Amino acid sequence: MTVMKFCGLTRSVDARVAEEAGAGYGGVILAPGGLRTVDPGTVTEIFSASALRRVGVFVNEPPARVAALAREIPLNVVQLHGEESPAEVAALRRELGRHGIAVWKAIRPRSGKEFLTESNRYAGSVDGLVMDGWSPRAHGGTGATFPWHEVAAHRATLPADLHIIVAGGLTPANVAEVISILHPDVVDVSSGVELSPGVKDPEKIRAFALAVAEKTSGRTL
Repeated sequence: MTVMKFCGLTRSVDARVAEEAGAGYGGVILAPGGLRTVDPGTVTEIFSASALRRVGVFVNEPPARVAALAREIPLNVVQLHGEESPAEVAALRRELGRHGIAVWKAIRPRSGKEFLTESNRYAGSVDGLVMDGWSPRAHGGTGATFPWHEVAAHRATLPADLHIIVAGGLTPANVAEVISILHPDVVDVSSGVELSPGVKDPEKIRAFALAVAEKTSGRTL
């Protein structure tokens, strides 16, 4: 069954609603300057009412700081959303793997060819590959999609043990379609279930979860 991740969390009430809807992961933005950025000191409070696995999103941060924060908070997953090199990613994965913390790397393919290039660069260095939409406005959380069908044509080239996370422009209305096309391990939503940046809509969260559940298992929530 496809697992859900609700990203850009800023409030404990939203994390609780996400978990009640069946989510497995909750994401917090730890990169400075974003619309949903939170202080690392608030992460424990955000997750205080839920048992979601904690994903911290970083953009071009020094690996030493990422590793230190991941252990301190603590996080279950580090998601790298910038231009981190394969060597930096692999080294961070070796370091954090000793502490049971996974490393995901985001790529933002604008074509099937670009997907092949980027996935080949990182597939051997990470636990999970996040596919997100490209936008000149920000590294993520923009609601932009990527070419699902072009990427799907190359889905079989990825290692079988690599977690595939699909993000970018997902909503309750289109998440079932992307599951059909790309068969991801995780679907990752942020702006598609919001009232405003960082403030989730409980009804949209539930609608998203219902669409995922009906598509992947035939059950209702």
